[in-house]
Amino acid sequence: MILDGFVVARVLGEVLFGFGALFAIINPYGLAFVFLERTTGLNRTERAKLSRRIALNAFVVLVVSLFFGSAILGFFGISLPALRLAGGLVVAVAGWTMLNADPLPPDRAPAGPGSFDLARRMAFFPLTIPLTTGPGSIAAAIALGAGREGSLPDMLLSSIASLIVAALSALTIWHAYGRAEGMARLLGAEGTLVITRLSAFLLLCVGVEIMLTGASDWLRPLLATR
Repeated sequence: MILDGFVVARVLGEVLFGFGALFAIINPYGLAFVFLERTTGLNRTERAKLSRRIALNAFVVLVVSLFFGSAILGFFGISLPALRLAGGLVVAVAGWTMLNADPLPPDRAPAGPGSFDLARRMAFFPLTIPLTTGPGSIAAAIALGAGREGSLPDMLLSSIASLIVAALSALTIWHAYGRAEGMARLLGAEGTLVITRLSAFLLLCVGVEIMLTGASDWLRPLLATR
């Protein structure tokens, strides 16, 4: 009984730590307004389907990063600083573009029938990568997965915790994106515009911060040798 309680406490501790770290980096409820802005013209049903697809994509990305991220980067010879620099640049450009985009007129008509097909093609890139599970969350997931070591039971417990973390993160993304329209109605047109602009600015800041982190990680060994 004591052993069972220890196992549950350990898995719960790893889940809370991992989910807390990824939730803070992904910020799904802040990105929900970015998602809403990028899916203008879709109806509620289409947006719900798209949010479910993005959540599923995010789950796959996080699982791959948690379990195979280090091996994949090593196979292609890509370092974490390079991942942060390139991914941060993409995120920063997306935030800058949204920040300077003209606001949509309130009487704008929905897009044509091909808009959902276009949005569905955008579900993985750029809506999942890099806007939702970007280089920051991927790097964090790789770091969390890299700490999985020890005996076989320990690795098994950590693997279970990693799967739960990925599932909780995906469910949170699904809930946030699926409720984006309702949150926008609650805030009104002006409030939604303010939050969207703020989210775009934060997205720009996150991209710059990721790039600075990558540059710092790349320069640190070079400076240490001098």
